[in-house]
This record gives sequence, C-alpha cells and structure tokens, in this order.
Amino acid sequence: MTARLCDRNPTVAPEALIDEMVPPSTFDSVSFDSYIPDPAEPSQAEAVAKGHDFVARAAKVRGGKGGLFSRKKTGQGVGLYLDGGFGVGKTHLLASIYHSMPEPKAFATFVEVTHVVGALGFVNAVERLSQHTVLCIDEFELDDPGDTMLVSRLLTELTTNGVSIAATSNTLPGQLGEGRFAAQDFLREIRKLSAVFETIRVDGPDYRHRDLPPAPDPRSDAELAELAESTVGATLDDFDELCDHLSTLHPSKYKDLVDGVSLVCISDVHAARDQSVALRMVVLADRLYDANIPVTVSGSKLDEIFTEEMLNGGYKKKYLRATSRLLALSRFAESAV
Repeated sequence: MTARLCDRNPTVAPEALIDEMVPPSTFDSVSFDSYIPDPAEPSQAEAVAKGHDFVARAAKVRGGKGGLFSRKKTGQGVGLYLDGGFGVGKTHLLASIYHSMPEPKAFATFVEVTHVVGALGFVNAVERLSQHTVLCIDEFELDDPGDTMLVSRLLTELTTNGVSIAATSNTLPGQLGEGRFAAQDFLREIRKLSAVFETIRVDGPDYRHRDLPPAPDPRSDAELAELAESTVGATLDDFDELCDHLSTLHPSKYKDLVDGVSLVCISDVHAARDQSVALRMVVLADRLYDANIPVTVSGSKLDEIFTEEMLNGGYKKKYLRATSRLLALSRFAESAV
C-alpha cells in the first residue's frame, strides 16, 4: 500500500529545535565563491562583498569576547538584510554567511524562529541563542503584530548580547507587514527592526523560471496512483485530506512530516478554500523545497492553489514564493520520471 503523509504524526522535542536550525541540505556546500554574480546585475556582486564584510564584522564582535566565561563585555551584534525577488540567490548568500561563521550558529526561516520561541518560551530561547555568533533568518516576513513584536524583542535582546543577525526577504524592513496591519504598535516595532539591519538590494530574474516551461499539466488520478505505487519512498494524499491533516500539526513538525519522502503525490488539487489552508500550504511548500522533494499532482495545476483574491492581498509575496517553489519541484518531478 502506498504511504500517506496523512498517516504520519511526527513528534519534535522542543529542546531539539535549536539544534535543527541549520541550512537546508541543498545549501550544505555553498559558499561565497560558488555564488556567480550576473554581470548584468551589479547588485549581486555588491551583495557578495557585503556578505564578506558582514562576516568580518560579526566575527570581530565575538572575537572581542575573550571566551565564554570572560568578564569582557561583548560588543553589539551587527545586522545585514538582503532584499530581493524570488530566486536571485539570497538564500545561497545567507547560507554562505552561516558557513563562514564560527560555532555556535543558527539558520532558520522566519516561521521556524517564531516556532522555536513558542516552543521554548521567550526567556529560554534568548538564553540559548545568546551564545551564538550569528542567527541567519531566511524569508523574513511578518504575519501579524504579535509576531512582529516578538521578533523585535528577540532581535533586540540577541544583538545586545553580541549575536549578529543576517536576514533575507523580498520586502524591505520598513515595508514589512505593508497591506496587512496599520496599528501604531506594529509600526513602532517595524521601525525598531529597520534600525537593526544594513539593507542590500539583490536584483535579478528568478532562476527557477529561467528558460523553463510553465506549470506541467496535472496527471490523471490513475497515472498519479501508478507513479506513487512504483516509486520507492513516495506518498499519495488527497488534497483536502492533506490540508485537514496539516491543520492538526504544529508547523514546526512539517519538516519531520516529509523526512525521508522521495516524491509527494497529491490528488484532486484545487484552489485553497481559505487563507488558513493557503498559509499552511506555504509552510509545507517551504519544507518540501528545503528537502528538494519533487511534487506531482492530479486535478488543478500547482499554480492554481492560490486564488486571485489571495494573490492580490496582504500575503501576496508568500503565495508567489510558494508557487515559484512548487513549480520548481513539479518540474523536478517531470524530469525524474
């Protein structure tokens, strides 16, 4: 019988979350040297140079500490913010920063950072992360004022304790949350976050879409079932049942949910019924992309999960990023067959 993601109920010990804050395996071997700037996009070469500079400054902050038990006061952590569209190599540069820094260090998506704080508690999370040389935060996007204030407090505490912060996003720090919230407390926290980072723009076309065809046509249900059954490590789930199952799991478990899976097959795909379903699909898409797991479907195409209304709303950039990643994984599935 073909395995189903819906039958998986992973458990993750809270104390293990920080140990798991590492770059996706796709970026295990990347470096500044392996990032090849596009000559037509001078901002890319500038971003590499700024990455090198950040590493030198961040290492100096910790280098002045004189050891874990030294009485010498640690300097203020520094910040770098890489802004740009999808697929221009921001995560490659962020992982290069991570690999260039001494241990202990941490790399996580914004969502994973909030999950860690929620699981460990704010004080415990600050205590454990304060010994790190750097915290790298990928896809820095804010979903609500509560998350904004939480992360603002976290970064304030960590930089005060000498932890440097490197982050990527496709929204400039002063524009985070734009189109979603306008509360004065939220805007005040946004300004605090903006002050942490030196912002560098990284321009260029999405490499996942360069010279690639549009979304593959969905398979028939029979074709999908046959492919799942004949592929070792594949899973096959009905779209609605999978969405319902995701609602029962904390998003911090999605990484373990797809661990060891070689191919994800989803039948009867259609537009997400509401924002909560759509946002869970965003997190799942991120975890599948991090693990480089191909995706193939029946029903609607993968670029039809998020409705026009969703794509015109406050979470537009989340949905566009998820669509870009799902299409890349679906093309991978096509080439693997």
